[in-house]
Amino acid sequence: QVRLVASGGGLVQPGGSLRLSCAAFGSIFGIWAMGWYRQAPGNERELVADISSGDSTNYLDSVKGRFTISGDNAKKKVYLQMNSLKPEDTAVYYCNIRSTTYNLWGQGTQVTVSS
Repeated sequence: QVRLVASGGGLVQPGGSLRLSCAAFGSIFGIWAMGWYRQAPGNERELVADISSGDSTNYLDSVKGRFTISGDNAKKKVYLQMNSLKPEDTAVYYCNIRSTTYNLWGQGTQVTVSS
């Protein structure tokens, strides 16, 4: 069974940092993009950052300069380093991997930024 497992969320004070990790289990070939999305209560899910198989990255404007996405296609892992966190970053974060066969979603990990 192919699945994604995300980890690394938690409670952090404003200005703090967290690192999210996501690993894919099962046979996945032809990965062409990996990314992180988030959804806050009452809001739609939005793209936070993604990275292509050619290492081209794309970021939500509000996280540019604070978040960094990295990925390892061979190991089927994607990471999101989040620095200078703000209360408005509070959301459930979902990892996503797209391949020639799958569009996979992780189970979501809660990130809460609060003093």
